Amino acid sequence: MMINFHAITAASFTRMLTNLVSILEKAEANAAERKIGPEVLGASRLAPDMLPLSFQIQSATDRAKLALARITGRDAPKWADEEKTLEDLRGRLKKALDYIATYSEADLAGLEDKQVALKIGGQDVEMTAQDYILQNVHPNFYFHVATAYAILRHNGVPVGKRDFVG
Repeated sequence: MMINFHAITAASFTRMLTNLVSILEKAEANAAERKIGPEVLGASRLAPDMLPLSFQIQSATDRAKLALARITGRDAPKWADEEKTLEDLRGRLKKALDYIATYSEADLAGLEDKQVALKIGGQDVEMTAQDYILQNVHPNFYFHVATAYAILRHNGVPVGKRDFVG
């Protein structure tokens, strides 16, 4: 059985980034109730040596847009990583969702075996688009989405598993 490449790329990115939009909306409401400044949660992290929520959202959106661009040969949009507030981060997510929505099933059909060239750990690597998505993009994308969720949960935002999975 062939994998539906649109389902494991654009559709899964859309679902998880949409869930993050909802989680950030809850975080904004919670922060307002607790009188927490708009940039405090964006700078929050789970550990002192970890990158903050803003980086996690930026990285998740970058993984999605770059993966789709790489496997289709399109140019990915370039976005400055300047988001500080939850509102800024929601804007970043919505921009990513708009970009992802430009990819149809037809755009991604039959690309599973396409060779994708990238650098991993400073080494030039080639792999099929399917391996790239399943072995590189998904682990990184879901790591950043889960970490963003965990940072907000750790900071008292009342979200649970249902918010994460949608």
